[in-house]
Amino acid sequence: MGAVKKQQPQPGIARWRFALVAALLCALAASLIVHLAGLQVMPEQDRGYRFLQDQGRARTIRTEEIAAYRGSILDRNGELLAVSTPVQTLWANPRLLREASADQLRQLATGLNTPPSRLAKRLEKYRNKEFMYLRRHMAPEEAQKVLALGLPGVSSKKEYRRFYPAGEVVGQLLGFTNIDDRGQEGLELAYEQSLSGVPGKRQVMKDLKGRTVQDLAVKQEARPGRDMRLTIDMRLQYLAYRELKEAVAENGAASGFMVILDTRTGEVLAMANQPSFNPNNREGVTAAAMRNRALIDQFEPGSTMKPLTALAALETGRYRPGTPIDTSPGYIRLPGKTLVDPVNRGVLDLTGVITKSSQVGITKVALDLEPDNLRELFYRLGLGEAVGTGFPGEAPGILPTRSRWHPIELANFAFGYGLTVNAVQLAQAYSVVANAGLKRPVSLILADGKKDADSERVVEAGLARDVVSMLETVIGPQGTGKKAAVDGYRVAGKTGTVHKVGSDGYVDNRYRSVFAGFIPAENPRLAAVVVIDDPTHAKYYGGEVAAPVFGKVMAGAMRLLQVPPEEVTPAEQQLATQLDERGTAS
Repeated sequence: MGAVKKQQPQPGIARWRFALVAALLCALAASLIVHLAGLQVMPEQDRGYRFLQDQGRARTIRTEEIAAYRGSILDRNGELLAVSTPVQTLWANPRLLREASADQLRQLATGLNTPPSRLAKRLEKYRNKEFMYLRRHMAPEEAQKVLALGLPGVSSKKEYRRFYPAGEVVGQLLGFTNIDDRGQEGLELAYEQSLSGVPGKRQVMKDLKGRTVQDLAVKQEARPGRDMRLTIDMRLQYLAYRELKEAVAENGAASGFMVILDTRTGEVLAMANQPSFNPNNREGVTAAAMRNRALIDQFEPGSTMKPLTALAALETGRYRPGTPIDTSPGYIRLPGKTLVDPVNRGVLDLTGVITKSSQVGITKVALDLEPDNLRELFYRLGLGEAVGTGFPGEAPGILPTRSRWHPIELANFAFGYGLTVNAVQLAQAYSVVANAGLKRPVSLILADGKKDADSERVVEAGLARDVVSMLETVIGPQGTGKKAAVDGYRVAGKTGTVHKVGSDGYVDNRYRSVFAGFIPAENPRLAAVVVIDDPTHAKYYGGEVAAPVFGKVMAGAMRLLQVPPEEVTPAEQQLATQLDERGTAS
């Protein structure tokens, strides 16, 4: 047998090599741990955990605006006139939304109530953007149906939409807000700063598809706007609006407006305009319909200035209500023009001049006055300067001053031509007469406390009362304003019929019908001005067109305000007699 070969031992791994490899592996693990610790633990490490956290937050944490609730507008009795309601606005990241399927986009278009083709065009238009509105101001329940589709990149935010419960009845006064709830017209614009409030801020975490996954913190609370209470009494506002609208339609007029003041405080209780508009739906609305004519339009007041000219005459001490004035032969020639009355009224006293609205009589009175004194009285009554309501575009009117007045200029000035006013200014001037010479500032915003301290005496009380007596005769059987009468109450006022100005001067067959007055005459509560512009039907005199509006509105206002009658009407007297007879018989 052959000799058995001896097995050679296998060569082993050298210890030093094993140790070296183990050491390298441990060093690698240690360096990895150190690096991870540097990234996640050690704050001073360059591009460490703070850097990474900041980068992560920058990609997932966003600061969003919290919409501020806009303050409400209320009338003097607390009735809501303007209120903001919560709505949802949907927006999307077009880059992410393009990942949606065609079927999902069709569902989205249906939820947005828009044609799919239109949505596709908008997505194409904003394809390189990260933001686009899908639909503003959706009802919350409709918005939730869209969000429930779970489409990539679609999100929502809470906003507010303005709603006006009274609609067109008070549209021009309130104005409106735009889609971002910012005031654009009227009181919404004038008091934007106090109504709008201050938006808040909050931090949220979003995923890669832009969806909010967690509310992190409120950085700043939203501060709501302040509520605003107006002096307007909506009961009177509805009444004035209804009668004014009917009068404009009945007389085929281009427009009309009416203002009612509380003579005791100077507060505006109603301010109605025609034509009007609904601020809740402004589609197709014209600029003319949005204009608050009662404050913005300035016009020549015509014969409504005659009682104020008579007041200037009384202030001279040379005239009394019974002072005779000869208006014969029914006209008066001045350089450049002849002024006429409809008939020769002969000799009238100063009161009769106002009762009959004699052009000749008031001209003779005016020519006997110092022009500057007449102008100064008009200015004291509030003409020629803004009344200070704060309403955007309020017209200050024009009260001319001249170094030398020609006779025809002075005559025109005395009976309401050659100067302009707005309806609130004219109502304030008549309020001064009603208040026995006290002038109170006009206000649209309801203020706490009494306003007696703000009153200013601008006319002697006795002279103002004389003018009140004159104005009462205008409403009587012989006056031009008998259609402004209100059963059971003494009314004081004056009519005006003003020729309108055309491209070539005054137009013979175009008019503005005016009535200004107050009620009750003995203890005035309300002063009002009615203007009907450009009536085109048969009637156009102020006593026929504007005075009836005053009478109807004031009759309703006395009932609403529960002002007791001053006089007993024949019907009331008959009823009282019947009741007495029944009581006696029983």
